[in-house]
Amino acid sequence: MSAMSTPSFLLSLSFLFLSFLSISLSQQPPKGYLIDCGATSKTVNDDREWLPDEDFISTGSSKNLTVPRLFPTFSTVRSFPLQNNLRRKFCYTARVFKGARYLIRTAYYYGGVNGVNFTSPPVFDQIVDGTFWRVVNTTEDYRKGSTSFYEAVFEAKGTTMSVCIASNTYTESDPFISSLEMLLLGDSLYNTTNFDSYALSLVVRHSFGHNRSLISYPDDLFDRYWEPYAENVSVIASNNTPSVSGFWNIPPSKIFESALSTDQLEPLEFRWPPLSLPNSTYYIALYFADNRDSMLSSSRVLRIHINEVRYISNLEVTSAGAAVFATRWPLEGQTKITLSSAANSNASPLINAGEIFDILRLGGRTHTRDVITLNAMKSSLRNPPLDWNGDPCLPLNYTWTGITCSEGERIRVVTLNLTSMGLSGSLSSSIANLTALTGIWLGNNSLSGTIPNLSSLRLLEVLHLEDNQFNGDIPSSLGEILTKQ
Repeated sequence: MSAMSTPSFLLSLSFLFLSFLSISLSQQPPKGYLIDCGATSKTVNDDREWLPDEDFISTGSSKNLTVPRLFPTFSTVRSFPLQNNLRRKFCYTARVFKGARYLIRTAYYYGGVNGVNFTSPPVFDQIVDGTFWRVVNTTEDYRKGSTSFYEAVFEAKGTTMSVCIASNTYTESDPFISSLEMLLLGDSLYNTTNFDSYALSLVVRHSFGHNRSLISYPDDLFDRYWEPYAENVSVIASNNTPSVSGFWNIPPSKIFESALSTDQLEPLEFRWPPLSLPNSTYYIALYFADNRDSMLSSSRVLRIHINEVRYISNLEVTSAGAAVFATRWPLEGQTKITLSSAANSNASPLINAGEIFDILRLGGRTHTRDVITLNAMKSSLRNPPLDWNGDPCLPLNYTWTGITCSEGERIRVVTLNLTSMGLSGSLSSSIANLTALTGIWLGNNSLSGTIPNLSSLRLLEVLHLEDNQFNGDIPSSLGEILTKQ
């Protein structure tokens, strides 16, 4: 990798020619979870096992679609209740390896599951842990009879990771999900991104010149989806494909079987991605390989511009291949890619594939001890609130029912108000670990058992436990709290 001079607004640009990394490329499917949402039993599709979702989520309802000839994993969905247009999240939670990088992919096929009164799919949000991922709007795909896919790369910050479906003020019917994949990525993939602070949300990933079906596993060892690019541009076939074992981001060799190019030395210009982008900062990776016999002495050297701004100059493309990427590039609106031959090149420009990711700033996480405590409290209740899953405090608009949280870098739970929620079960003694609590309101429920010792809650000023079914002695520590009120 070598650095180069860049425009003043470009925060980082690097390029890499083929360098042999010590990576073992196994033909085994990527490890992780393939979850068939709404399914009640395991299924096998293309020799890969899909799991029913009951071990990953405790809310929502399973529904069958009656649309004929659906791919098996899209014949069921899990649907979540929309109530009073409230912002609520419903989360899948899976065990993961802390510090590992995961490809998260969700899929949606509506199939009219919300009934004849809602012919169009609902619009709702996706969340990973405490980070807002993106809005799910499958209307256009559904109109075309297509399934919608969303993909992102997140690093696991703990031993569990949650992927949440969330209703918003613009959600008009029950949100749903068809399938969820959480697949372990190699450590070398996208490793110029600071995953301590950011995640990557896929915008597009295209195999240029490829006009057949989607490229995925087993061609892509990490099961990334490479879509065909069908714009009206010249396509050429390759006489050879490079080894990808040492390629940056390890793309599938299949993307090098064809390329976009021009007949002469004239510039190659095309709109990509084929959609207008919101104003944001993006990760852009482009992949190249000379399609000619490696023994030829003529050179293929490229200059690349994005929206008339220089992306890279004098990129030599050989039959061994090259990858070039920008880790933080600002884009907005339509995007034009221009490839031209450098002065010392006697071959026309070409390009094989490209990826664009939106760079997401992570939203943070609730203090670990508070998360553990609230989950213990959830387990002690027979009927906890439906949205008590995922991160309790984040994103800010999606805190759990009945809690408020502090602001700043150290997110703590500061009040708990579940008055008149119809709760039954017991009050877990672990509540004493919520040491930032200033107020507890649990009155008018059907909680039973003993009242825990709350002496560790030194900031507690308000406590309401009346109209429940507690028994046993009242802890002496409550006297100190009562004197504060």
